[in-house]
Amino acid sequence: MHAGTTAPETGHAPVNGLQMYYESYGGGSGTPVLLLHGGLFDIEQQFGALIPSLSAGRRVIAADFQGHGRTNDIDRPLGTGALASDVVGLLEHLDVDRVDVFGFSVGGAVALHLAIKHPDLVRKLIVSSVSFRPEGDRGGNAEAVAEMTVDMIAGTSMEERYLAVSPHPDLEHLQGLLDKLARYDVGESGWSDDEIRGIAAPTLMTVGDCDMVKLDHAVRFLQLRGGDVNGDFEGVPASQLAVFPGTTHFFGLARTDLVSDVVITFLDAPAPGSLA
Repeated sequence: MHAGTTAPETGHAPVNGLQMYYESYGGGSGTPVLLLHGGLFDIEQQFGALIPSLSAGRRVIAADFQGHGRTNDIDRPLGTGALASDVVGLLEHLDVDRVDVFGFSVGGAVALHLAIKHPDLVRKLIVSSVSFRPEGDRGGNAEAVAEMTVDMIAGTSMEERYLAVSPHPDLEHLQGLLDKLARYDVGESGWSDDEIRGIAAPTLMTVGDCDMVKLDHAVRFLQLRGGDVNGDFEGVPASQLAVFPGTTHFFGLARTDLVSDVVITFLDAPAPGSLA
């Protein structure tokens, strides 16, 4: 449980052969926010510090992906399409038909997939520290993950957390997860400009100024979503870009107050064309 929040509703949803762990916080009549973490992270590590502010006045649903946190692994590669299918199944299990999606890294890739392939599910979209095509990455991160062994993360919070909460808390399974992440979406070409342009949901992209995602790629994303205009004359676009200073990929959401302010302001903004 996170400081400043009441105890969440927790459970495991039977989805695609997984027992997918989820937490649900807060309430309110508005659209719930769905939190999707990055690779090697889980709900607590990625969003623990943000949940108190995000769940003040709105329902927050967070999930652990296949092989992460309290969700078991199965004999299936890790990939965006499969993880997105799990999320669709989870929302069906919870009888939730529309969400605001906030995804980081791998979770951002899944959020993007949901907005493109399941547009009716997504009211607003927040994608953090993820490219929409491979050329948007600086390089280095994928190569580092490809060579990662359990020895390299020995003593880290990621190893400690995995061994503490995983349904199969041993280094053999952790190495299996690292191996799957090394092959994550290998050979996938990403999304076309038209697919990004065609997203119905107002979109916020966040990126660190020294992230794995190139800044010109983030700006291209903003332009495809109708941003990069003179807002004083044309109005503030529904889709926006936030660049967090002094921020790497690994610490992409670490500046809690800054992230919280940017995200909540975006979520609370009236939809384009509605009466404010």
